[in-house]
Amino acid sequence: MAEFKQSTKLRNVLYDIRGPILQAAQQMEAEGHRILKLNIGNPAPFGFEAPDAILVDMIRHLPHAQGYSDSRGIFSARTAVSQYYQTRGIQNIHVDDIYLGNGVSELITMSLMALLNDGDEVLIPTPDYPLWTASVALAGGKPVHYLCDEESGWQPDLEDMEAKITPRTKGIVVINPNNPTGAVYPEDTLRKIVALAEKHGLVLFADEIYEKILYEDAVHVNMASLTGDDVLCLTFSGLSKAYRVCGFRAGWMAISGPKKSAADYLEGISLLANMRLCANVPAQHAIQTALGGYQSINDLILPGGRLLEQRNKAYDMLNAIPGVSTQQARGAMYLFPKLDPEVYHIRDDEKFVLDLLREQKILVSHGRAFNWVRPDHFRMVTLPLVKDLEEAIGRMGDFLSRYKGN
Repeated sequence: MAEFKQSTKLRNVLYDIRGPILQAAQQMEAEGHRILKLNIGNPAPFGFEAPDAILVDMIRHLPHAQGYSDSRGIFSARTAVSQYYQTRGIQNIHVDDIYLGNGVSELITMSLMALLNDGDEVLIPTPDYPLWTASVALAGGKPVHYLCDEESGWQPDLEDMEAKITPRTKGIVVINPNNPTGAVYPEDTLRKIVALAEKHGLVLFADEIYEKILYEDAVHVNMASLTGDDVLCLTFSGLSKAYRVCGFRAGWMAISGPKKSAADYLEGISLLANMRLCANVPAQHAIQTALGGYQSINDLILPGGRLLEQRNKAYDMLNAIPGVSTQQARGAMYLFPKLDPEVYHIRDDEKFVLDLLREQKILVSHGRAFNWVRPDHFRMVTLPLVKDLEEAIGRMGDFLSRYKGN
């Protein structure tokens, strides 16, 4: 019998937040165990529902959404995205600068496949959202991780970032608000990153999918509002998180900056967009209604709102566990706690997460799945109800009180 093996292109491609640990959880579920999944930012299973107006508008357009759309996306949705960025002070993103995708994930891969030659480098934060690292590797590039400083609220280490720029560097990824840390970057930091990109002739990839999920006095500044016509900036966002429709796969990429000098690159993006024909057409019809209607996400992040109250409860309880500390999330829906290596002698954080899963039926993600440099962190979502978080973190504390490391 012939033996078929995976492509060598996948040799350096990892996506551990849906890897062996999730497979172990699925096996336990098949055996009848109930698993509390705190590993993936999927709001729907925790009772977060899409606004009715979005569902109604999508249903009404179904009879007209059976064929392919323009490969960039339907005009009304792209217009709505362009107009949204105009309200954010970004005047140089026009309708034809918008590409709609099957979630931001598809567009990330397309944008990197169109740019990178074998060995080209892209700077990515550590910790990161691992799709960026995986997509760079899949495109034949080399992911190079710049440090974010936990003691400074997980802000990017700009000196480390610049020190890692080489003649092969093509771009810088900025995830703001950050997944997995919840950090939100101040304007001054973003301006310094823009200056680095201009100095070295780099593309900026601004992952801003959590831009509407902000807490207390946190302010989000769109990277494209700072780049003007001097730096090519690709901005990624969508409906998945703020509008609670992850399954719709309705995302977009907006291109700003010196588009004439990037014409060949953008032609490559268009080629890849044409090859996949188009994004999910019914979901495209949800975009205009979502961006133009009542922003119900504000009810969830303001005082009394579920996301804010759950974040606060998780933060307080995690920091109350001996040997555990976490920076407060300023945005998004995650915390990235640290396990003090003087208290917990953990050499393999994946094994730690598996041990927690098997004993307590709680699923979190290990820190090195986010390309963190040491086995001393894990990520958990803050989506469950307060009472469920109390139970889950209480059980984590009980587990850690007896855990001897590995």
